[in-house]
Amino acid sequence: MADKVGSMVFLLAEKPPVVPIFNAAGEKIAEVELPKVYGLPVRVDLIRRAFLSEFTARLQPKGRDPMAGKRTTARSFGVGLGIARVPRIPGLGRAAFINSAVGGHLAHPPRVEKRIHEEINRKEKKLATASALAATARKEFVEKRGHRFTAETLPVVIDDEVEQSITKVRDARALLEKLGVWADIERAKERTRIRAGKGKRRGRRYITPRSVLFILSSHNSPLARAVAGLPGVDVAGPWHVNVLQLAPGGVPGRLTVVSKSALAELSKRFDGILLA
Repeated sequence: MADKVGSMVFLLAEKPPVVPIFNAAGEKIAEVELPKVYGLPVRVDLIRRAFLSEFTARLQPKGRDPMAGKRTTARSFGVGLGIARVPRIPGLGRAAFINSAVGGHLAHPPRVEKRIHEEINRKEKKLATASALAATARKEFVEKRGHRFTAETLPVVIDDEVEQSITKVRDARALLEKLGVWADIERAKERTRIRAGKGKRRGRRYITPRSVLFILSSHNSPLARAVAGLPGVDVAGPWHVNVLQLAPGGVPGRLTVVSKSALAELSKRFDGILLA
């Protein structure tokens, strides 16, 4: 099977599988065939490239004052004194200005004009996002990322009424235990640790592994609010989910829970645009 985008042709690696739909009690009530975007091959190289582009796009440029360490009256005393010809403060003789002196300028400071954003073509980014989404349906990729789950099929699809009926964390936990993905949230909690380095005093003291990604029709739904505070959990909309969420660290295969309506929106987003 082949689909075209302009002058590009994408071959489907396999037919998208049929997965069950679960209700609020964790019971199978129907089946649905995944959109054909889930049948795309997993391009790990392209996913990593897109991740690097989106990650660097969020970095804030930083730099030093061009005159930092250079505001001094230091000058070299010249030759014939038996001392190094470095700039020295008159009357003190203490070296200044040079990068090896106390208070001197840095040899290679961070510069504002440095290009830190890695650019990527729009078609590449679309294909990378679609490929990362396809990896969420492959058990081998999800297991390779280290996720813990007992679900038989991926991604886990829930009915739309679940978004409105579950309003409390304990109800969400009961559902996730029945769906076989709660163990991954416990893994994220167990592996939460204190960051090594200066970041711990800059407002990012703890590191929490990524666990389950919920792709829901609304960020304000009761289910979204109930699971948003769980360790490692992210909530995204079908039209805004990106490589940063689908493949954290550039590694594809995130454990995902999708609502039925969000699945239909994903089909519109990729089958109608990427695979048109």
